[in-house]
Amino acid sequence: MSMVTSESTSAPSGQHPAARSDATVSAVVATKGKAGRSAFPAAFYLANGMEIFERLAWYGFFTLSSLYLTSPLSQGGLAFTEQQRGFVQGMIPFLLYLLPVLTGAMADQYGYRRMFLLSFMLMAPGYYLLGQVQDFWAFFAVFLLVALGAACFKPVVVGTVGRSTDDSNRGLGFGIFYTMVNIGGFIGPLVAGYVRAISWDWVFVMSAFWISLNFIPALLWYKEPKKSHQQGSQLPLLQEIQLVLGNGRLAILVLPLLLLLMFSSLTALVFWQIAAIAGLWITLNASWSLLLAAGHSKATRWYSSPMKIGNKAFVWYLLILTGFWTIYNQLFITVPLFIRDFVDTRDLVQAIAQFAPSWLDYLAAVDVKQLAQLLPGLADAYQQQSQSLLQISQTLHHYKVRVPAEELAPALQALALQQTDAASLAAVWQQQHRQLNPEYIVNLGFALIVLLQIAISLAIARMPALPILVGGTLVLSAGLFCFGVSGLLPIGGFAIAGAVLLFSLGEMLASPKSQEYVAAIAPGHQTAMYMGYYFVAMALGYLFAGLLSGWAYQLFAIEQQQPMLMWTFFASLGLLTSLLLFWLHYSVSKAHSVT
Repeated sequence: MSMVTSESTSAPSGQHPAARSDATVSAVVATKGKAGRSAFPAAFYLANGMEIFERLAWYGFFTLSSLYLTSPLSQGGLAFTEQQRGFVQGMIPFLLYLLPVLTGAMADQYGYRRMFLLSFMLMAPGYYLLGQVQDFWAFFAVFLLVALGAACFKPVVVGTVGRSTDDSNRGLGFGIFYTMVNIGGFIGPLVAGYVRAISWDWVFVMSAFWISLNFIPALLWYKEPKKSHQQGSQLPLLQEIQLVLGNGRLAILVLPLLLLLMFSSLTALVFWQIAAIAGLWITLNASWSLLLAAGHSKATRWYSSPMKIGNKAFVWYLLILTGFWTIYNQLFITVPLFIRDFVDTRDLVQAIAQFAPSWLDYLAAVDVKQLAQLLPGLADAYQQQSQSLLQISQTLHHYKVRVPAEELAPALQALALQQTDAASLAAVWQQQHRQLNPEYIVNLGFALIVLLQIAISLAIARMPALPILVGGTLVLSAGLFCFGVSGLLPIGGFAIAGAVLLFSLGEMLASPKSQEYVAAIAPGHQTAMYMGYYFVAMALGYLFAGLLSGWAYQLFAIEQQQPMLMWTFFASLGLLTSLLLFWLHYSVSKAHSVT
C-alpha cells in the first residue's frame, strides 16, 4: 500500500478503535433495498474475529494504563511521575498511528498473512513483558514493541475487510467491523478489571493470551484475499506526502518542534525555555526562507526549495481536528486517575449493594488483608507527622477506599494507640468506604455506543457534516466540564457516570462526521488518498493528549488540588476546537464560492 489503506475509502486503518465509523450508517442506508448484496468470504469473518481479540488485548491494558503507571510499587504499579506517564501515553500511540504508512506498504509487498503473524509475534510477548519490567525506559521499549506489532496489524485487518467487500456490501462490512471493535473495547476492560484484583501481572497475561489466540485462525484458516480492482493513489509515498501535507522544508521545521514537545516533559525545561527554543528554531527557518527568496536562485536541492504546505485547507483541518482527539483521549488516560483520586463513588456502591450486593466483589473489590498490612505504617507516619492527612488519604485511594477526613484522623490515632486493630479497621472501611473501579465507569461509554451508535448514525446520516461535528465537539466539551463537577458533588458516582455517557454521546455525533468532512476539503478525485492521511490528526491528538494530561494533572490536580481547573482547561480546548472548525468551514465555503 502506498497509503495506510488503499483498498477502501470507507475507513483508514489509522481510525481510532473507539471512534465510531460512519460505515455503520452506510450499512443501513447505502444497502437499503439492495437484494443483490454479495456474501462475505471467510477472510472477512476471520479478520473481524482477530480484531475483537486484538481490541480485547489493547483496551484491557490501555484503559487501566494510567492506574498501573502511577500506582505505588507496593500495589504492583510502576510509581511513574505524571510527566513520565504522559510521555508514554502520548509518544507510543503517536508512533502506533504513524507507522501504518510503512507497514501498510510492507503488507502489499510481503502478504497479509505474513504481516498478521509478524504482528502477533511482536504483540504477544510484548504484552507479557510489559508486566515484567519496572524501569521507565525498559517499559517504554517494550511498549514500543507492542506498538510496532499493532502498527503491523492495523492496515492488514482493515485491508482484509476492504478486499473482502465490494460496492454492494462495503458499508455493511465496515459497519460490522466497527461493531466488533467496540465489542472488544467493551469486554477488554471488564476482564482486565476483574483479574487486576488478583494481580496486575494477570492483566498482561490476559492481553498476551488474547493476542496468542489469533495465531489459530491466522495459521489454520486465513487465506490471502484477492486484490481489489479499485486502485488507490499511484503516486510514490513521498510525493503523496508532499501533495497532501507539505514538502521536506516544512518537515524540517515541524519535526524538531514535535521532538522538543515530546521530550520536554522528561527534562527540567520550564515553559518559557521551551518557548524560547521553539521561537529560535522558527526564526532560523524563516530567515533561511528569506535568504532563498532574496537570492532568486533556482532550487537544485530539496533544502534550497521554498517551504510549501500541501493542501492548506486539509492541513488546517488536521491541525484543528488534533484538538478533538486530544480532548477525546482524556477519557482513557485522565478520567481513570481523576475517579480514583477525586471522585467519591460510594453512592454507586450503595445503589449496587441494594440490587446486586454480590456484584461488589467484582466491581468494587478491596483487598482487606493488604489494606490491613498497610494501616499500621500509615498510623505511625501520622503520629510522627512524617505524612499529612492528605497524603495518607491519597495513599488509601490506591487501595480503593475513600475515608472522610473527619473519620480518618481519629481512626489513625486509635490504631497508633492500639485502641483498635488494623484488621478490624480495614474490614470496616472495606464495607463503608469502598470505591468502584474507575475502568468500569469509563466502560459505560463503550456500552452506550454499542447500543445507540446505529440509531444516532441513522438520525444524522443526511445532515451536513460541519454543524454535527461542531455540535458533537461542544457536547464532548460539556462532558469534560461535567467530569470536574462530579468531583465536587456528594453523588460523585452517578455524576461521573452521567458525564461519561454525555461525553460518549458527543463522540458518537462528532467522530463519524469528522471523516465525512474530509470530502469537503479534498479534491473530489483524490478523496480516498486524503482519507488515508486522516490518521495524522489522530496520531497528533494522542501525542498532545498524553503530554497535556501529564502536565495538567500534575499542576492542577496534584500540586494545586484543583482538578476543576484541569477540566475547565480541557473543556476550553474543546470549545476552541469547535470555533476553529466553524471558521475553517466558513473559509472553505467562501473560497469555493469565489472559485
